[in-house]
Amino acid sequence: MSITIIASIFVFGILIFVHELGHFLTAKLVGMRVDEFAIGFGKKIFSFQRGETLYSLRLIPLGGFNKIAGMDPDEEQDEHSFSAKPVWARMLVIVAGSVMNFVLPVVLFVIVFLSAGVDTVSDQPVIGNIFADKPAARAGLLTGDRITIVNDTQITSWRQFVSFVQANSNKPLTIEYERAGTVGKVQVIPEYDSKANRGIIGVMPVVENYRPGVLESGYMAVSQTYKIAGSMLVGIAQMITGQVEADVAGPIGVAQMAGEVAGMGFIPLLQFAAFLSINLGLLNLLPVPVLDGGHVVALAVEGVRGKALNKDKMQFLQMIGFALLMLLTLVATFKDIARLKLF
Repeated sequence: MSITIIASIFVFGILIFVHELGHFLTAKLVGMRVDEFAIGFGKKIFSFQRGETLYSLRLIPLGGFNKIAGMDPDEEQDEHSFSAKPVWARMLVIVAGSVMNFVLPVVLFVIVFLSAGVDTVSDQPVIGNIFADKPAARAGLLTGDRITIVNDTQITSWRQFVSFVQANSNKPLTIEYERAGTVGKVQVIPEYDSKANRGIIGVMPVVENYRPGVLESGYMAVSQTYKIAGSMLVGIAQMITGQVEADVAGPIGVAQMAGEVAGMGFIPLLQFAAFLSINLGLLNLLPVPVLDGGHVVALAVEGVRGKALNKDKMQFLQMIGFALLMLLTLVATFKDIARLKLF
């Protein structure tokens, strides 16, 4: 339980903090007044004033917030208020939070690649791992065995070997191998895996660890972030159009996953945080009132019309967006509780 709590605080904290930091830095950049930048929520533990901004540390260590002057139209406005700035400046401030959620995973992936390297699967037909009580283990194959021939066919790659196994469930395969300079031969009958709809014998390839340099790690981190974001966009589109079931997780589910991943080590937790940061960045850009994407759409309309949307209409749209967001949160939380199987 303690690991789950610590991991949840770390993951939620860094994601929300970085998001709010993006809003804060760009607001300062375009000349908006930021009245407060806080780390955490709830009661103040420590605070200090520097210039026009109060910096505070609060009791609940889950993220943070910043109070930009004039974001509420009912507040007193001046030349440093959010509403007084041009549309492009306000849009920049709104988008910056999500942009930071894409910058964060790049940084985290660089840390992962530099500290733990990159595991790559070798295509050499060499057994890297064997699962007990599976056909390969029962036949006497061992880790390090190089597969040379299957049913009189020369094997030159792991992919070729796997194709033979998968296509021959419940059929005997004669496998020749090399082990420490000697040649052996065994007969293996692949089991049928109903979930994967293919044959298996319980072997894994050799996994090699590669340590990239700083520049290469940066390039790989950007590439990894781009690929994950692309896959997530496709998944979100499929859920919206009903092509796949909308499988969502709420705060409870994310906290549970964070605890499980943290149990595997700090590097997997960094990778999990990077994954969630990309997810948060994409979801926040959806054109839904209350979310950053909704604010961007409203600002775009204002830019085209030359004047802001009616205050009452904006509040109505935001109420609808908030209600939809709360409904989604309730559904996700219900699914989280159901997964815990408490009842």
